[in-house]
Amino acid sequence: MPFYEHVFISRQDLSNAQAESLVEHFGTVLADNGGKVVESEYWGVKTMAYKINKNRKGHYALLKTDAPASAVQEMERLMRLHDDVMRVLTIKVDEHAEGPSIQMQKRDERGERRERRS
Repeated sequence: MPFYEHVFISRQDLSNAQAESLVEHFGTVLADNGGKVVESEYWGVKTMAYKINKNRKGHYALLKTDAPASAVQEMERLMRLHDDVMRVLTIKVDEHAEGPSIQMQKRDERGERRERRS
């Protein structure tokens, strides 16, 4: 099965638990259609470059999946219909990179910088 990476932005007024439950919800949608979530990351609330639906910030999440195209299409359709999801980006990749994504690596580096200052 092909590999995909999905990044989606949900509304800023959701709690962290609600935003993370969206990741689980869309993972079950994939599982029901014959796919599986290889890895998921919740990136947290980030400021966007421009407003989307009157929101300046949003909850970002990444899903790395191994799923057939029909399962991905169904998940994207449900994401577009969901009121809490503002944007979705899906990319087909040859293979998943090992370890955390670039966003998570940046967060780790910030923590190291704070420790060095102390």
